[in-house]
Amino acid sequence: MSTPSQYRVNSAIDSAETLPASFYNDQQTFDLLKEKVFYASWQYVGDKTLVKLNEEVYPFILMDGYLTEPLLLTRDEQGEIHCLSNVCTHRANLVAENPAKTKRLQCRYHGRKFALNGKFQSMPEFKQAKDFPRPCDDLHKFLTAEWGPLLFAKLGGEIDFSRMLDEMNQKVGFIPSDELVYSDALSKEYLVNAHWALYCDNYLEGFHIPFVHEDLNQVLDYSTYEVQVEDHYVLQVGYGDEASDCFDLPEGHPDEGKMIAAYYYWIYPNLMLNFYPWGLSVNIVRPLSMNQTKVSFRTYILDESKLHSGAGALLDKVEREDEAVVESVHKGLKSKYYPGGRFSPSREQGVHYFHQLLAASLNK
Repeated sequence: MSTPSQYRVNSAIDSAETLPASFYNDQQTFDLLKEKVFYASWQYVGDKTLVKLNEEVYPFILMDGYLTEPLLLTRDEQGEIHCLSNVCTHRANLVAENPAKTKRLQCRYHGRKFALNGKFQSMPEFKQAKDFPRPCDDLHKFLTAEWGPLLFAKLGGEIDFSRMLDEMNQKVGFIPSDELVYSDALSKEYLVNAHWALYCDNYLEGFHIPFVHEDLNQVLDYSTYEVQVEDHYVLQVGYGDEASDCFDLPEGHPDEGKMIAAYYYWIYPNLMLNFYPWGLSVNIVRPLSMNQTKVSFRTYILDESKLHSGAGALLDKVEREDEAVVESVHKGLKSKYYPGGRFSPSREQGVHYFHQLLAASLNK
């Protein structure tokens, strides 16, 4: 087994080798990824409808079963949304246990009160406490970002998320994001019996499309499929033709005149934003164990009439096909005769970049 400090990925893709099989099979590495990758990242935490009205609160657990981090979305009296730790700074009781409408937060264990922005307000029986309250008596507040209805929070690290969203908007900013409507009926959860990073490996290349996705291959032009590697994200562009549903791109758009069937954004480490002419599919990859992953599809509809055609049709079928091959790879990685592989320089730039980021994170 390799130790985390031994993970290295050559920056030259034509000479690079993939992360070794041990990366996917070593429990110590899997546990380290929690701190070095997930707690050093931005994460999708829901959408703004969870706290639609002023003075609403919404408690939730981020990545239950892996990070298991208690968080709290609030919308204060001025309408500003906050993402806070849901852990009382006195004795670690959960502050809010159910969604509610309230003017303040109060821990039901010993009565400590907080404003909806997380600021400490009062605490019984603490008059004799010295040097109290301190900044650490506020609820921890996470930096947040929004795109349309989506909410993101920074757990840690130095990724410039606002720059990432600005660059994304150069491609998809023409979409009226305030008109995207969440569909619970079309949103699904999948359990994949494989390491979470394998799911991302598969997502980050279109190399497998002609071999795994017969239907998708009929609507995407594999010969023109693009992979654009950027700073902590990868954009894949799927091209269609006159017979496919494609975006009606506005004048002055960087891709004006092109037949774009889909923009697929992967944001390090575990978030996919898939833009289709019918709307947006948000995919969140959540590790449960080395051998199991939960993938959540969150569907936001813009034009329901286009749901069943083009690259964004048959998403459940495509997902099942992806799961089958990812689970097969997971089994293959148990072989002691497979140490690792190589990258296709023309097709696997996204996977190569992902492996570079993982190796760099583990070696910090």
